[in-house]
Amino acid sequence: MLDRPARFATRLLTALGIAAALTTTAAHAQEVKIGVVATLSGPAASLGQQLRDGFALGVDQSGGKLGGLPTSITVIDDELKPDVAVTKVRGLLEGEKADFIVGPIFSNILLAIFKPVTESGAVLISPNAGPSTYAGRACNANFFVTSYQNDQPHAVSGKFAQDSGYKRVYLIAPNYQAGRDALAGFKSQFKGEIVEESYVPLTSMDFQADIAKIAADKPDAVFAFMPGGLGINLVKQYRQAGLASIPFLSTFTVDESTLPAEGDAALGFYTGASWTPDLDNAANKAFVTAFEAKYKYIPASYAAYAYDTARLMDAAVKQAGGTADKPKLIDALATVKFDSVRGADFSMGKNHYPVQDFYLAQVAKRPDGKYQTEMRKTIFTRDVDPYAAECKMH
Repeated sequence: MLDRPARFATRLLTALGIAAALTTTAAHAQEVKIGVVATLSGPAASLGQQLRDGFALGVDQSGGKLGGLPTSITVIDDELKPDVAVTKVRGLLEGEKADFIVGPIFSNILLAIFKPVTESGAVLISPNAGPSTYAGRACNANFFVTSYQNDQPHAVSGKFAQDSGYKRVYLIAPNYQAGRDALAGFKSQFKGEIVEESYVPLTSMDFQADIAKIAADKPDAVFAFMPGGLGINLVKQYRQAGLASIPFLSTFTVDESTLPAEGDAALGFYTGASWTPDLDNAANKAFVTAFEAKYKYIPASYAAYAYDTARLMDAAVKQAGGTADKPKLIDALATVKFDSVRGADFSMGKNHYPVQDFYLAQVAKRPDGKYQTEMRKTIFTRDVDPYAAECKMH
């Protein structure tokens, strides 16, 4: 028969064992549920593929878990249709109880899913679309952007055009939120004459009318924001029209998602960016090497920012001890440090949009015959987006 001290010690060990078992069970029961929203069909499918693959690589490198917790990922194709995106995202929120929605590529899709996601209590993290709408007065604690505010990369080209002494520039972009933000970003830095401000349908594939105007107007430079298949067609038609003597400035028109199809037609063309494959830091070198080894193609910014999103989420979930305490998780997402492919100067601003450096990059051909953008000069250092001061979030 056990004496009193022995019985007390036995009860204590039993209680500790039960507590440990309950803690272990709770930890295993807590699963991080993620919905990834990307455009995976149509002319812009290559962009969604980049986002999907970059995010998957980031999770894979964390052992298939985020913050050490079991993680499930459901990928949906938004088909570049806002109504389709909303229906599918509601399914992720209501049916699968997603903790995070990651995506999308296009700002019109983001504007459509923003309210359903943030009002559900889930966290929405955009690895690409960064509309001005939610950077200022409409900022939201449950919304983060890991790429940029839409105006910022376009401001790079505006600053370069201004510093280069260009007096007259022709602007062209798709007619949706990101297109309007793009031209606003360019104009925020360029003080010369805008020869034409052309907005085309998001489904445009024939740019002969604009090319004819450019040939007639003879501007000092052209600035284009034409993502995906739009950019491929514009670049080819521009080069075929013999207009390459007019400097071609852009964002997301010549990048690693479009260059395999554009080839020599894009050589020498400029783009604004906060990341390039040749950015010189250890995290980026490791990412590019791993990505090319796994997927057999060169990553574009869509993949790089999605990869950073996974690394940010891994660090934040770990710091917050899971996803159950949303205020703690949101605070961790806003403040946690991780090894970004953009280097040590990357951080989150008070509106949950990044503070980072921006560069002028140029299309080049690698020794292996493949094309990539390469950094030429730093244009902005630790740049804060122009709407952050309007955000009252604490």
